[in-house]
Amino acid sequence: MTKLTILIACLAITLSSLAQKGGDIPGFGKVEKADLEMKTCDFDEKAEAVVLFDVGELYCDLSSMGSSMQLERHVRIKILKDKGKDQADIKIPYYSYRNVEYIKNLSAQTYNLDGAGNIVTTKVEKKLIYEKPIDKYRTEQIFTFPEVKAGSIIEYKWTQAWSGVSLENWYFQRSIPVKYSRYRVDFPSAIEVYATPLCVLPYETKKDTKGTRLLQVYSMKDIPALRDEPYISCDKDYLQRIEFRFLAVNLATRRQSLIKTWPEQIKTLMEDEDFGIQLKRNIPRTADLDEQLKNITDPYRKMAIIHEYVRKNMEWNGLSNIWALNGVKTAWKDKKGTSGEINLILVNLLKDAGLKAHALLVSTRAHGAVTSAIADVKQFDKVLAYVEIGDKPYVLDATEKITPSHLIPLDVMYSEGLVIEKPETFEWGWKSLWNDKTLLKNVVVMQAAINEEGIMNGRVSLFSYDYDRVQRIEDAKKEKSKYIEKYFKADNQGATIDSLVLENLDADSMPLIQKAQFKMPVNSSGEYKYFSTNLFTRLEKNPFVADNRFSDVFFGVNQSYSIVANITIPEGYAFETLPKNMRIIMPDTSISITRRLVAENNQLAVRMTLEFKKPFFTVQEYADFKEFYKQLFAVLSEQIAIKKKG
Repeated sequence: MTKLTILIACLAITLSSLAQKGGDIPGFGKVEKADLEMKTCDFDEKAEAVVLFDVGELYCDLSSMGSSMQLERHVRIKILKDKGKDQADIKIPYYSYRNVEYIKNLSAQTYNLDGAGNIVTTKVEKKLIYEKPIDKYRTEQIFTFPEVKAGSIIEYKWTQAWSGVSLENWYFQRSIPVKYSRYRVDFPSAIEVYATPLCVLPYETKKDTKGTRLLQVYSMKDIPALRDEPYISCDKDYLQRIEFRFLAVNLATRRQSLIKTWPEQIKTLMEDEDFGIQLKRNIPRTADLDEQLKNITDPYRKMAIIHEYVRKNMEWNGLSNIWALNGVKTAWKDKKGTSGEINLILVNLLKDAGLKAHALLVSTRAHGAVTSAIADVKQFDKVLAYVEIGDKPYVLDATEKITPSHLIPLDVMYSEGLVIEKPETFEWGWKSLWNDKTLLKNVVVMQAAINEEGIMNGRVSLFSYDYDRVQRIEDAKKEKSKYIEKYFKADNQGATIDSLVLENLDADSMPLIQKAQFKMPVNSSGEYKYFSTNLFTRLEKNPFVADNRFSDVFFGVNQSYSIVANITIPEGYAFETLPKNMRIIMPDTSISITRRLVAENNQLAVRMTLEFKKPFFTVQEYADFKEFYKQLFAVLSEQIAIKKKG
């Protein structure tokens, strides 16, 4: 037998003994009064709740009947503030399809101190624990702890068991701080496992061999909550964790690899009743769709018509996955389905119209990044349509009602997707979901005059192109007062907006035009008045002021902002020294800002342009990025001074 091979991808502190300092976990129900009297987390005083401990013990059994896994989990959480009470809402997901996996021995209870200082225990009754299907394959057990308030401790434990050799990753870190987290794995030495600790915080690992089994323990303590940083792609990608991958099983006579290849995974998908077989179904075209397509020969127009038809006539039920769980024909008949059903219908109809269309597996931004080196379809949470017209690709999502056909959906922009087709056709493969020509583009055109009372009156036109339009259009079609508050007044103190007119609401290839009259006070000090021309851009506040950052900066798209302003100052006033005309550029040329001002008599013409030619900045680049942003906002916020003559 070959001993279990654990390959560690980053530095660990290896100890010879399994004894863990601070790792003696109290038994279920054994709560210390001192913990109930705790008021704050000792390493995060602002925390609303803290995980006292989260421990898991995984045991793998290998026999002639196959393999089985069992995970025992024990969690205890202290509620420190009322805002931390949402930690009492628990969901435990598991793979329920064909009873491959199940949960047993679930116990949960709340602990409080009464007026006399006695510990009061309230159990979660079994009847209050219920199951809710997530989709055809997954279910979650759901319950809420009773009698939870600031000061409470909640505790729960359960056993999760499944057949086969598969292993979930272990997350040390959460959205709240964790005092102690430990994962113990116990495998037969016949199984080879690849473990990748993705940790920047210190952790410990220990190993021990007992007969034909190998034990490995990973632990971490005093783990801060994952910081809520602006422009983070996916929280999960930055959590401190250990990722596991099975490599092989060493049988008596041979080594059996457990590593799948993408062609193998794709072949399985294409033979799956809920995926590949659904791509072969004949979706009956409707008379009104046929009428719209009649005499249409341009392939882009065909694609756009079918895309718009499906998303207007199909209702998404909120379930996001890659499967057609009830079949595309049933979903088409009911006009409702999962994201998998709706987008596989879209692929079918596009193919039927003679277009070169394929299913495209993606992981949305909220779901996390895909590792293309690991062939596992569980990395994907959605299927889209991938269409090739000439040498230009298009990515379509019929569950999303806003993004036009020529734009890659924002939640997968700047990522990779896997085109699915029979492996022998060689039409499958990874595609870069990126177009540097489509931008989040915003143009502000402003004409205004300042009176002697220090009030700026004027009119403004905002032009929102591409992804800026996508981000605004849903709000634009709702209540105008809320739109004004969000896009005109929120970052412009004292502004009054009148006569808002919105144009091109339904012309998705055109910019969304927003025209309004505005009035706002300028700053005054003695003989001077001060004003800024950085208005209505939503760039009034620098989001990158933290000295340190733990996640990459992810904008998702390239960006362009322009301000074109003409300002008239009162008669009898003159401009003080104007800000200089200038251009500053990031060292790698990825961001630049240009400003030009021309003053003549009592007229000021301003043109400012800010361009981002890169959507992603790493943690290692943050110091330079932050320093440039400081300069950038110094330019954007620089005031123009005027003074009364004489």
